[in-house]
Amino acid sequence: MNTFNRRRVLKGMLGGSAVGVGLPLLNLFLNGNGNALADGSPMPVRFGTWVWGLGMNDAIFTPKKVGANFDLPEEIQSLAPVQKHINLFTRFNTFKDAAPLMCHHTGWVILRTGMAPTVTQVRPGETIDVTIAKKIGNATRFQTLSATSTGDVRDSYSYESANSVNAPEFSPIRFYQNMFGADYQDPNAAEFKPNPRAMVRKSVLSGVVDETNALMKRAGSEDKERLDQYFTSLRDLEKQFDLQLTRPAPLEACVRVGEVRGEPSAGLDTVKVGERHKVMTKLMAMAVACDQTRVFNMAYAGETAATTKAGYEKPHHTATHEEPTDPKLGYQIEVSWFTRRAMENWAEFVATFAGVKEGDGTLLDNCLIYAMSDISYAKIHSLDNIPMFTAGRAGGKIKTGLHIQGNGEAGTRLGYTMMKVLGLDIPSWGTLSNTTSKEVGEILV
Repeated sequence: MNTFNRRRVLKGMLGGSAVGVGLPLLNLFLNGNGNALADGSPMPVRFGTWVWGLGMNDAIFTPKKVGANFDLPEEIQSLAPVQKHINLFTRFNTFKDAAPLMCHHTGWVILRTGMAPTVTQVRPGETIDVTIAKKIGNATRFQTLSATSTGDVRDSYSYESANSVNAPEFSPIRFYQNMFGADYQDPNAAEFKPNPRAMVRKSVLSGVVDETNALMKRAGSEDKERLDQYFTSLRDLEKQFDLQLTRPAPLEACVRVGEVRGEPSAGLDTVKVGERHKVMTKLMAMAVACDQTRVFNMAYAGETAATTKAGYEKPHHTATHEEPTDPKLGYQIEVSWFTRRAMENWAEFVATFAGVKEGDGTLLDNCLIYAMSDISYAKIHSLDNIPMFTAGRAGGKIKTGLHIQGNGEAGTRLGYTMMKVLGLDIPSWGTLSNTTSKEVGEILV
């Protein structure tokens, strides 16, 4: 108890919850082995996605060895520190069938929805993160949480429906305020005080709901249907407000991030994008560790990545189409430079989650993170062999450190596998040639 008291005083001296850190001794709230909560319920498993644009060069990206201890060609050498935490999937394809090829768009939509799009600005259905969030994301403040390091709110890869986008946060300061501002309930706080704003809003909604019976007696059939839809939406909001009125369970991994006091530099220079990505990654990891969300999305670069390199006149996307292939090396040197920066940031994303202690393991151990690009070889807009990764063990259900080749089978097999691992009872996923009911068994425990 001395440690508890000392740290509680330290937190007060640092200004309380505004700048404080979570209280320790939280192993007391876990079972004796540190691999489950004290009441015997399992540690929560989270699902995340990570996106980079403009694919890769197969000759210097795809390992020659399949299975464990795979080699790391030039473009993915930066993954060495996290290789044991990830799986790489190559030689899987996406199929547009009769739909038109929409460059830099068709591939990622198929991998995230199972369906080929027919119109650029309309997605064919909800994305995989939303589907999974309906299963595992209802007990948190945010059902899904999205962020981007591109600085562009349009770089979203999360859709509730064909026309309803989950806009990502691109400002680290606003992201911090949303996560740890006035509505944040610290799961490790010594005292719990329900948010008065949430209490007021709940009482107002409850008052409205109490009057529904009398109103329904006077309403016609069409109005009853409309009112039922309306009050159902209000009840859904009440469930979210209830979370603010209930003391959250203590979480060992939850340590409140120090306040973000300045925005990383604006612009699309690769260094600046990397700086934003680093800050957003730390914030996202703590949002997940503090159980603000169990489903999250991060975009490093958009589908037509406009990132730039100091001293080079073309942005990444332009370079994929205009830079000649080096006759000696056999690839586009500058394009590959951009890909290597993307892989460095993917490695940092994985390492950040792996660096957060949780129970007898890490936050990453209790995550399943899905990374993909929009295209394979950007110069020709290839839909074949779009690279994909997973990171994390999904609470012990996934093997890691493997290179899996699909031999031309549907890339939707990976999405289907992840949904099954996370508890979705679905017989198949995808449409037409992208339909699959076959799991990627090599990664299953």
